[in-house]
Amino acid sequence: MNKAELIELAATKADTTQKVANALLNALIDSITQAVADGEKVTLVGFGSWEARERKARDGRNPKTGEEMKIPATTVPAFSPGKQFKDAVSGKTA
Repeated sequence: MNKAELIELAATKADTTQKVANALLNALIDSITQAVADGEKVTLVGFGSWEARERKARDGRNPKTGEEMKIPATTVPAFSPGKQFKDAVSGKTA
């Protein structure tokens, strides 16, 4: 499912227009992105949590040349699914 299909489905389920659903989805994505970028953890109980995680610097290899290289430390976004979401995906009933 792509973003347009998600917007269409959300608009149908919420009994609203696709324009309103698009605006809400964009606002939600922007809000989550900004909060995580600011170092906050965003939790939607039952669905999951987004947070920024630190990756340590490490040694690696260039896959083309096999040459060793240093991979610098970085901050990456991470998502942890909630129990209800995991159960729904695995087919378990709550």
